[in-house]
Amino acid sequence: MRHLVSAGDLSRDQALLVLDTAREMAALQQREIKKLPTLRGRTVVNLFYEDSTRTRISFEAAAKRLSADVINFSAKGSSVSKGESLKDTALTLQAMGADAVVVRHSASGAAHRLAATGWVDGAIVNAGDGTHEHPTQALLDAYTMRERLGGDLAGRRVLIVGDVLHSRVARSNVLLLATLGAQVVLAAPPTLLPVGVEQWPCETTYDLDPQLAKADVVMALRVQRERMTEAFFPSAREYSRRYGLDAARAAVLQDGAIVMHPGPMNRGVEITAEVADSARSTIVEQVANGVSVRMAVLYLLLGGALQTGSDPRA
Repeated sequence: MRHLVSAGDLSRDQALLVLDTAREMAALQQREIKKLPTLRGRTVVNLFYEDSTRTRISFEAAAKRLSADVINFSAKGSSVSKGESLKDTALTLQAMGADAVVVRHSASGAAHRLAATGWVDGAIVNAGDGTHEHPTQALLDAYTMRERLGGDLAGRRVLIVGDVLHSRVARSNVLLLATLGAQVVLAAPPTLLPVGVEQWPCETTYDLDPQLAKADVVMALRVQRERMTEAFFPSAREYSRRYGLDAARAAVLQDGAIVMHPGPMNRGVEITAEVADSARSTIVEQVANGVSVRMAVLYLLLGGALQTGSDPRA
């Protein structure tokens, strides 16, 4: 595998290789000098057509800690804002000698198009495309679950709550967690479940509360403010009453169950401050783990391990 476009592209062995490598990267980050010389002389381009402080900084930190040269390319204020096509931008990056392009785009399929056309010789990493996928977020979520739950995710029950329809995080998590053997349940209003969701490797429900006591993980998805005015649900207060993670719902969870959120949060809508800041919450850890996981992805892609299936550390 030359690229990481979809979480569904990863076999179980490949996914575990990324997660195990991320654990080694995390251990190395405890050293006084955090930099590794692994990707010295390589160039990683962050090609972001959408704003995303958290993801962009995470990829930038990951590449720099591996000693790669990093070019941050924002669509705002660039030739893209003057009408330059994705192809022409890609050809420019190719001319610069990009070894990896981390792309975030509002159009679903943009990362796949870059990977399939060969406009860029380097590895393509999907950092979020439209409402399609966000595979490194799913990997960092799985990594966080493994660390907090103590190992293998096979048989674990993961409850994902909220706006599945517009969530690339939900799609990637369902695919990756199924590959890792977890049972995934999507809890959402019928208006926020996508057409064809019955084909996904998961269960769906409209009723959150009966699922809580059985869950090892509850992941709240962000309710985008624009959805609140588009009649997907009656009001933010009504949504919070039926699907918000509050102290009463958290109290139903079994001992050891964790609460997750991909961020940014709407405190008081999909999750209360009390739950977000509780001992069950992994939200801050997810951000920290994102750097280790993205280091692992860049290291393995540029080192060829995800292409050959071999471990470069062996």
